[in-house]
Amino acid sequence: MIVVDLLSGVTIASVPLAYGAGLLSLWWIYAVAFVSSTLSIFFAAAEFGAIPSLVDSTELVSANGRIQASFAAAAVLGPLAAGALLVFVSVETILLLDAASFVVSAAMLSVIARAFNAPITKRATSIRQDIVEGLRYVLSHPVLRNISLMMALINMVGATVFAELVLFAKQALRAEDSGVGLLFAAGAAGVVVLSLAAGPLRKRWSFGNVALGALMLSGLLTVGLAYTTSLWVAVVLWALSSGLGILFNINTGSLRQALVPNHMLGRVISIAMVLAWSANPIGALVGGLLIERTGDVRLIYAVIGITVFAIAFVFRVASPLGRAERYLTPSAGTTAK
Repeated sequence: MIVVDLLSGVTIASVPLAYGAGLLSLWWIYAVAFVSSTLSIFFAAAEFGAIPSLVDSTELVSANGRIQASFAAAAVLGPLAAGALLVFVSVETILLLDAASFVVSAAMLSVIARAFNAPITKRATSIRQDIVEGLRYVLSHPVLRNISLMMALINMVGATVFAELVLFAKQALRAEDSGVGLLFAAGAAGVVVLSLAAGPLRKRWSFGNVALGALMLSGLLTVGLAYTTSLWVAVVLWALSSGLGILFNINTGSLRQALVPNHMLGRVISIAMVLAWSANPIGALVGGLLIERTGDVRLIYAVIGITVFAIAFVFRVASPLGRAERYLTPSAGTTAK
C-alpha cells in the first residue's frame, strides 16, 4: 500500500511536470488516468486484505463502514475544495497538492505499528497460479460463490440507474443543473450516513436481514423514484437508495473478510472485483439501449427496481446467503438475530 501510494503520487505529479517541460499531451493524460486507475485496484485489494489484521473480527463491519463513509465524504469535499482553490492557484499547483496527498498517506501508513498481515510461509507462485487459486477458492465456497453471482447480477441490472441519473433527472423530473447536482450530493450524504450505521445494524441483525434486506428495500425505493414527479421526493429516495446500496457492499465485503483466510484475501477480492465489476459496462450499455428504444426512462427504472428486489429476495430465501453466519467460525461471528 505504501509503494502504491508513492507510485500514485509520482504518476499524478508527472502531469504538471510534463506541462512545465512542454511535453504534456492528451495521450500523456490518458496514460496517467490508466496507471492511476490500475494502482487504485492494487491499493483496494491490499486494503481489503489488511483490515482483518488491524481490527477484531467483530468490528469488521464498523471499520469498513467508517472507511466507506470517509471515502464518500472525501469524494464530495475534494472536488469542492479543488474548485475553491482554483480561484487562488493554478491547476498545476492543485495536481501537485494531490500528488503530495499520496505521500502523506504513505507516511501515515508507515507509522502503523501493527503488522498488516499475519505471518505466512511464502511460496514461489506465478500470477496465473494465484488467479486460478483465487478463482477456485471463490467458486468452491457456497457463500463466496453466491455473493459473486448475486453482485454480478445486481451490477448488471442496476448499473443503468446511476449511469442514466442525469437523463432521468432532466427528463422525468424536469430538473435544472442545480437539481442534478443536488441529487448527486444527496446520494453521497446517504452513503455517509448508512456507512456509519453499518456496524450498529450488523451487530443487531443477521447478514441476510441487513445486507439482503437493504438491497430489497433499495429496489423498492428505485421503483418509487421511477414514478415520483417531485425533485425533493426524488432527493430523499435517491439518498436512501444510495446509502442502502453501500450498506449491502459493506456487509458483503466484511463477510468475505471474516470467511477467507488472511493469505487468500488479496486473491479473493481481486477475483471478486473482476466478477462483479465486469457486469457494470454490460448493464449500463443494455440499459441505455432499452431507454433509447422505449423512450421511457421511468419504465426502465421501475423494471430495474423490481428486478433488484426479486434477485435479493431469491438469494435471501433460496441460497446460503440467508444463513451466512453458519459458515463463520465462532471467533468470527457477530451478535445477530
